[in-house]
Amino acid sequence: MPPASTGASTLTVAASPQPSPVAAPVAPTGPAAPDRLEPGRPGYRRMSFALFAAGVATFALLYSTQALLPAVSASFGATAGQASWTVSAATGALALCVLPMSALSERFGRRQMMTASLAVAVLVGLLVPFAPSLGWLIALRAVQGAALAGLPASAMAYLAEEVRPKALVAAIGLFVAGNSIGGMSGRILTGWIAQLWGWRAALGAVGVLAVACAAVFHFMIPRARNFTPGTLNPKALAKTVGGHLADPLLRRLYAIGALFMTVFGAVYTVIGYRLVEAPFNLPQGVVGSIFLVYLVGTVSSAAAGKLVARLGRRGALYLAVSTTAAGLLLSLADQLAAVLLGLVLITAGFFAGHAVASSSVSRTATKGRAQASALYQSAYYLGSSAGGTLGAVAFHAGGWAGTVSLGLLAVLGVVSITLYGTRAARAERRRLVPAVSVQN
Repeated sequence: MPPASTGASTLTVAASPQPSPVAAPVAPTGPAAPDRLEPGRPGYRRMSFALFAAGVATFALLYSTQALLPAVSASFGATAGQASWTVSAATGALALCVLPMSALSERFGRRQMMTASLAVAVLVGLLVPFAPSLGWLIALRAVQGAALAGLPASAMAYLAEEVRPKALVAAIGLFVAGNSIGGMSGRILTGWIAQLWGWRAALGAVGVLAVACAAVFHFMIPRARNFTPGTLNPKALAKTVGGHLADPLLRRLYAIGALFMTVFGAVYTVIGYRLVEAPFNLPQGVVGSIFLVYLVGTVSSAAAGKLVARLGRRGALYLAVSTTAAGLLLSLADQLAAVLLGLVLITAGFFAGHAVASSSVSRTATKGRAQASALYQSAYYLGSSAGGTLGAVAFHAGGWAGTVSLGLLAVLGVVSITLYGTRAARAERRRLVPAVSVQN
């Protein structure tokens, strides 16, 4: 992992010395925080289950139209690029709104913001199946994405404040695992229901699933014990955001998240179009079932903590990006088994990389955590929006090979950023060694 700008440990250095945008103090860490949750302590299991349910609802709603894009195109007479906006509008709106929503969470609380965001998104989700035109569908999806913006960054900040540091990567991994389950179950559900009753019924089923997850979250999430509300201060917010953006480590983490998500967004936006065409000619229900490979993401994200403990954060990123690149290349084959194996590798690499990068942001930012996480989420979902739209354009221009080329460019970007960080860390260590010797 690239070093922090101070040259100290990349795991514990604050993102910036600027104050939080509210008057709330930073929650204590380590042994001095007896109220923090960890495996085996009361409340940890409830917290994990609640945030897992929230993750399921978030990804099921956010990407509810992705597996249905061929059917949406046929229904409205739209191209792949036009239909892809039903996904990109939602992720783009989330990216734009996540920072102001995170600021509101500093005032009103992480738990309250997550509950309200999920409730509004679910209500909009129940309206989406009745969209009379593609324009209305895209507009409703944008509103839904904006509503969901209050959940991801608030969840990361909640975990950073309520969970002991040594258990943070595992806790975030479980939340990301919920994302993967939501993405998988939503796509499988919509695929088969769309084949039987049409894409509108499929979107309605996702809305019902989200209602159930929202209810579980509301009744299971423990109250925040290390959060102190403060008054909103736009100038302090701008200063904190500027401090985060000025930190080289955080900038690299944001770029890594965006590039990983560009690959993932491109692949899973376009894969349905590829599989319903020759030489595969798969029915909609079978195409939806392809998303069972999300189970691999559930495993790889939940295991991110062990991966980091064994390889270090940079080593884990190198492994994640290598796995993703291998999957992209393998998916070029015209054999269904090779495409499926390629999707497995892409999914495993993406979720592992995302879990490592997002947890690194939470560990690095000791002040303005919600804003640090919000900036990561903004970059992450902008990457998803760009990947979905550009992936569809690349597919229209050059077929699946065009989409893979876009993904490989993004992978190359992650490798370049990580290599730069590795070299910078070594240079910083060499610079510090003589200084220590002189002092001794």
